[in-house]
Amino acid sequence: MAESICRVLRDGALEGEHAPALTIKDSLDSPFAFDVFSYILVQLSSQILRGKSQARGIVIVAVSWSPSSYIAFLKTKGVDIESSQKCIRILDCYTDPLGWKDKIWKSRNIKDITYQGALISSSYKAMKDLEKLFSVIIELGGGLVGEKKAHICVAIDSLSELLRLTTSQSVSSFLSNLRSHDQISCIFGLLHPDLHDDRVAAVLDYMSSMVANVEPFHHSLNGLRGNSESSLSEQSFTRGKFNVRFKRRNGRVRVMCEEFKVEPEGISFTSVSSVDRMTISALLPKVQFNLELSEKERTDRANVVLPFEHQGNGRPIQIYDGRRSLEDYNIEAKDTSSGKKGCSGMGEIIYYRDSDDEMPDSDEDPDDDLDI
Repeated sequence: MAESICRVLRDGALEGEHAPALTIKDSLDSPFAFDVFSYILVQLSSQILRGKSQARGIVIVAVSWSPSSYIAFLKTKGVDIESSQKCIRILDCYTDPLGWKDKIWKSRNIKDITYQGALISSSYKAMKDLEKLFSVIIELGGGLVGEKKAHICVAIDSLSELLRLTTSQSVSSFLSNLRSHDQISCIFGLLHPDLHDDRVAAVLDYMSSMVANVEPFHHSLNGLRGNSESSLSEQSFTRGKFNVRFKRRNGRVRVMCEEFKVEPEGISFTSVSSVDRMTISALLPKVQFNLELSEKERTDRANVVLPFEHQGNGRPIQIYDGRRSLEDYNIEAKDTSSGKKGCSGMGEIIYYRDSDDEMPDSDEDPDDDLDI
């Protein structure tokens, strides 16, 4: 499922439609949204560097992580920094988001000692002005790719920080402008719903084409037995559920679920079907009846003759169409009385049409032509 998310972001936006947007949410019980964010960032960056993505560049809006941390992280994941200068750019919104340090340094005649790397752009110091931030991202992406009509991807490591510094209306307008811009291929960002009202999170969910929730194993404390509290706590803070809701372009919603495990090497995902059967059986409710069928019960069920099932009994199947004449019924009645039919002990209901003026389908069974 995580691969499905990366595939949607890699394919980007269709012509005339908004760019796909992913919101990754977590909670205090399972604070691993940034691990998912990092995983998607590495996967998408590698696709962009190999030219297999609609986007030709990626702009990382660093709000909660320093730009130098991103460079160190990309190096550990095997990303060539030298070759990435033409495709990756980090917008520094972390060092001085509100311009306070800049004012202090200017008042004391101190030179700006902000670290500048190969991938780091100049520090952005007006985070309350999201309209200006939008213009900076578009300008930075255009200069990064070198083509006016080339697409770029935008990664925002903390939508919660934007909501803390500005209003929800400003953030919604900012995301809407990004999604509707012709140059934007896709957007993905982090959100910590515990810090905001439910209606704020609902607004961002509505604006996102994909919503990913990082959740803990709530059932582990009640469903699993024989483990100590320390092992349960360790498991809940290294593993969890990864639920994603895809909103399709035709309006339908598709929900998928995976399990994740956080290790020193990074986060990994596994399908739910590969979970230990003992764990799943422990989660099932305790009932007083058997949910499985025995071999004899399966055989008996297969031998049941369903109602209105045409068996034939060795003779060709004839479906009554309601239009046979009276002479046909008289012949059948004589055959029955003379014992020519094998089912002489059974009764029979014969229906005669009142007149030929009846509606053609008034005396027909609508399902009689189905050989079930």
